[in-house]
Amino acid sequence: MSHLLLITDAWSPQTNGVVTTLRSVIAELALLGVAVEVIHPGLFKTVSLPGYREIAIARNPWRLGKRILAARPDTVHVATEGPLGLAARQFLARNRIPFTTSLHTKFPEYIHARTRLPLGWGYAALRWFHRPALSVLCTTASHVAELEARGLERLVVWGRGVDVARFTPVPRAGARSRPRLLYVGRVAIEKNLEDFLRLRVDADKVIVGDGPARPALQAAYPEAAWLGYRHGAELAAEYAAADVFVFPSRTDTFGLVMLEAMACGTPVAAYPVTGPRDVVVDGVNGALDTDLLAAVERALRVDRQACRAFAETHSWRAVAQRFVEHLVPIDWSTRMPNEPAERTPIRASAGSA
Repeated sequence: MSHLLLITDAWSPQTNGVVTTLRSVIAELALLGVAVEVIHPGLFKTVSLPGYREIAIARNPWRLGKRILAARPDTVHVATEGPLGLAARQFLARNRIPFTTSLHTKFPEYIHARTRLPLGWGYAALRWFHRPALSVLCTTASHVAELEARGLERLVVWGRGVDVARFTPVPRAGARSRPRLLYVGRVAIEKNLEDFLRLRVDADKVIVGDGPARPALQAAYPEAAWLGYRHGAELAAEYAAADVFVFPSRTDTFGLVMLEAMACGTPVAAYPVTGPRDVVVDGVNGALDTDLLAAVERALRVDRQACRAFAETHSWRAVAQRFVEHLVPIDWSTRMPNEPAERTPIRASAGSA
């Protein structure tokens, strides 16, 4: 069994697409003969990320190099561009240890939305961060095209999956007087949630999730149902109960929640931007339109069984296999001769460190 060292700033108890992706892939890697050791913020002293109290980041990441040497893995993947990712990138590049990275989110756009920092500066930082990686795993083909246009290299399409056993349709109790529109995700400025909330439509609007923008948005739109986070069976029930899943973001690279909604038989209404246009087939599993209300109205007419059938073609096993294909082995016999001679034993269980 090979030994993968996965370094990530996003990990439980965070609730987001990055954590869902990593945990789902790790579960499949165990079945593919890859033991995963995760280096995450919980192994360090942490501080809350400004504006996101639920997100803890490492405040002493300089200790990471010793952990990498102690692990002596067969391969290394750096999943995020946070403090741990930065420390890993610097240590690995300085010591010429090969590694791969992944790019999950549009950080330049997120930072621009909050600080108005020019997008060019953000993409210059991304080019610098990912330049030493031998492969950069991205979410979709359109995301790769956007990043190539910004000068990033060695990009490969990774994709995303869905757990079709956990997320599944449930019988409806009966006809309802008006449709139920659902949003699931972080409640933050970059999610463009207000476009959904201000739609003039005769429907119930349900928000599942939390975040820094919730107090202001909930005060401005009290008629919506603000449920906070839901997990497991409760989350799946909310997806299945909705008539349309509304995804108003213009900056996501994918949006796992769209596949989760489809697996529950719920069509998606979204803008025709990166993420939705790679997942939503207009008229088959949802609707895309520059007018979000028009997308909602068309999505209401989509066959729910077709949504489920589409989701069933997107498995986490395939995503994990593509991940393994791009990992790069490390030959420790040619690296840093002053290191300890023996490797730390490979952990038998995947998913924790």
